Amino acid sequence: MTARLDHLVVAARTLGEGRAWLEGRLNVPTQPGGEHERFGTHNVLLSLGPMAYLEVIAVNPQAPAPTRPRWFGLDTPEVRERLEDGPLLLHWVARVDGLEGLNLAPFGEALDLSRGENHWTLTVPETGSLPGGGVRPSLIVWHTPPPPTRLPDAGVRLLTLRLGTPDPDGLRDTLNALDLVGDVEVYEAPQPELQAMLETPEGPMTL
Repeated sequence: MTARLDHLVVAARTLGEGRAWLEGRLNVPTQPGGEHERFGTHNVLLSLGPMAYLEVIAVNPQAPAPTRPRWFGLDTPEVRERLEDGPLLLHWVARVDGLEGLNLAPFGEALDLSRGENHWTLTVPETGSLPGGGVRPSLIVWHTPPPPTRLPDAGVRLLTLRLGTPDPDGLRDTLNALDLVGDVEVYEAPQPELQAMLETPEGPMTL
């Protein structure tokens, strides 16, 4: 099995705040996404080329409260406190062809999900927590063509995803077990942190 980066997750207190923050930094427009009824969230999207994309996600104030904790730690005091300082690159998702034979314990349970015409299976911890504090990827299997096949090309590309963690060897072992391809750099840091090095029409940019 080979895994590759599917998308980056930028979180914000509100979708409007997150969209304005990203568009202001990259000087490119995002595209409408939709609502995630199961988790009470909504998003907008940005192409990172033909194989990857970026989503800005936030709690949808118009949606009923979900029956389980929201994904990506959005219900946790830690993430809510971090978002008080503004939107941030919170997590990333790796695409795989299937989940059969994988030990899903480090990633969470596999949920079948949909948004509009999109259908996918995603690993989500039952607690809604961030896997590895955000640096261990969630795993996704697409059952319909993934968003990059339909998003307009904004001229933005991911150059490198940098993942800082107190346990770099453990994270490397996880990524090696997935046979991850792509420019992902793991380094030692006091706490989990993510940096995305992007090429944009305005030049290099870091999220």
